[in-house]
Amino acid sequence: MSARLLKKVLKELEQNKQHLIEEDDQELLNDDESESSDAGAGSSKNPFDLLNEGDDTEEEDPDQASAPEVADETLTKKQEPPSLKNKANSASVSNNKSKKKKNKKKKGKESSSSTDKNETPLDVNLDALSLDFESSRPVSENAKQAKPSILLVDPKHLNIENELRRIFGSKVVKSFEKSNQSSSSRQVRSRQVRSRQVRGGRRVNHSIRKTVLISPSDSWSRWDGSLSMEFLETKDGYHYFRYTHSSTYDRAQGAFEAAQLIHDLNGVGSILMFHPYHLGSLLTMADYFRFLGEHQMSADTIAKCLYALECAWHPMFTPLQGNCQLKFSHDSNKPLFKALFTHMKNMDRRGCHRTALEVCKLLLALDSDDPMGAMFCLDYFAVRAGEYAWLERFSEDYKTDTPLWLLPNFSYSLAVCRLYLEQEESSESDNTCVDTAKASPADLMSQALMLHPTVLKKLVAKVPLKDQAWTNILENSFFNSDEIGIPSADHLINIYVERNYLIWRLPDLQKLLRNGASLVIQTLEHCENDAKDWACMRKEAFPSDKNEFGHLSVQDFSDTVQTLPPDNLQNFMVGMRHGAHIRGQAGNPPAGGRVAELRAAAIRNTLAVLLESLLPWVNDGGPEDGREDGVGDENQVNEQGQGNEDQ
Repeated sequence: MSARLLKKVLKELEQNKQHLIEEDDQELLNDDESESSDAGAGSSKNPFDLLNEGDDTEEEDPDQASAPEVADETLTKKQEPPSLKNKANSASVSNNKSKKKKNKKKKGKESSSSTDKNETPLDVNLDALSLDFESSRPVSENAKQAKPSILLVDPKHLNIENELRRIFGSKVVKSFEKSNQSSSSRQVRSRQVRSRQVRGGRRVNHSIRKTVLISPSDSWSRWDGSLSMEFLETKDGYHYFRYTHSSTYDRAQGAFEAAQLIHDLNGVGSILMFHPYHLGSLLTMADYFRFLGEHQMSADTIAKCLYALECAWHPMFTPLQGNCQLKFSHDSNKPLFKALFTHMKNMDRRGCHRTALEVCKLLLALDSDDPMGAMFCLDYFAVRAGEYAWLERFSEDYKTDTPLWLLPNFSYSLAVCRLYLEQEESSESDNTCVDTAKASPADLMSQALMLHPTVLKKLVAKVPLKDQAWTNILENSFFNSDEIGIPSADHLINIYVERNYLIWRLPDLQKLLRNGASLVIQTLEHCENDAKDWACMRKEAFPSDKNEFGHLSVQDFSDTVQTLPPDNLQNFMVGMRHGAHIRGQAGNPPAGGRVAELRAAAIRNTLAVLLESLLPWVNDGGPEDGREDGVGDENQVNEQGQGNEDQ
């Protein structure tokens, strides 16, 4: 058959098929008109019952409905010539499709005709059905936790660069970054050169993971995978986790504890040369840098520690949502709390109070027992960051055994927040009317002074306030005492004064404090029983005769940075003999010709050893040097045990 003839035959088949389809459509229209005329006499029914009736009508007597169709198909197959088999097949397929369309349209006509007779429109019933379906759906634990929490952490505010741009402007931050680009590029080039030298000319590159808590440096070593996190349980809507260590990390931890026992900082630096993400060594080194006054190096070390901790997070661990618990009682979890608390203080020292507030919220959300005392500096960061409305909402929504307004820090900070919120409301509105439903700043301040009167005397001495008016106020017997007599309350008052005294240097707050103290003195002159009532309330808030917050050091909440003279820094070090012994445990066994090298390293400057451990080419391992990605060098740690046996 030629191509021209084939095209002609196909064209005829297509025309015949189209003709059959048009005939079926015409029959459908005729049937629909006849059905619509009969539908008017039908009785009104529930439109949701029609969903089941349609299925029943199709299942009634299937043999009777299909028998004539099968008979017609057999007759047409016997009578049709062979050349028209394709036409018949196409026609049968189109007939089946048209019958299905006919049944669907028939159901649609029946449902539409029945809805016309109903009192309630179909759209309204469908909406009600969807609402009932949503309300009857079982709510999972994850859906319950999806509710907004007062401790939700905004990752945008965890980035210190965003806050620096807001404070100083983008131009200043960009110029500062541009000035540091040259030094960072030189550092990266030196790292690449050193890597090629160590590996015989082979160039090794690795990518640094993106993290939320900090911005990692490109010069850091590859994450060695020595830490991980395991899921424990789900209880009361919270997911509980715990950090776990690899065998390599445990051996390094043993060497660190031995070095820590005799205060050998050289041994700690040697551990970091082979295990750059050992948490205990990083935290110790950060403290040492802080004592030396090297605050930037200390902050970088803490950032490296947080980078290692975040790289080990479990896929289900979502601490920013406030639904995860990482209990401080597990020893493996403690480094995260210590690193976050130090990082929060570093952000405060740089003036990034909003970032410090988010880190403080994260600390409080990770463990509801608040082992680091984040609750007692949360109000300070909120006030410094201008989050006055959030702090009021937090004091109302956050549930504890003791109401927050009874704590010394919240009782005074809520008065400060109310003062600034009233100033904002009066400046934004045309008139000076403010919301009278809430207590005034003066009432809140007098309430705070009644609860914790010793705060006033400590603030006058700490700020300091040298006006004669303060001398007259302190002459009153109510404000003249140094302690309340309740150990827990006195300790929290000392923490509050040490943490918040800076904000009381503002004239507006000094005026608020002075007016509140004058109001308290006037009140006590007319009714002395008020002091006894507030004393009873204070006793109910702190019923224990012991200091429940003795584990919190007042110095940890201070802005002042302690530095030690060189003589006192000797406490971090020991003699050459002990130092060589610990360094042998850390990965340098004293065998053969290494003895002279160890003796030379023992008399080196401690700071030089630590700086060497921070160099970017230290432990920059990869698949090229015989190790898999994410796995530390176990051979170096295995030598620790050999060193112990040799000793």
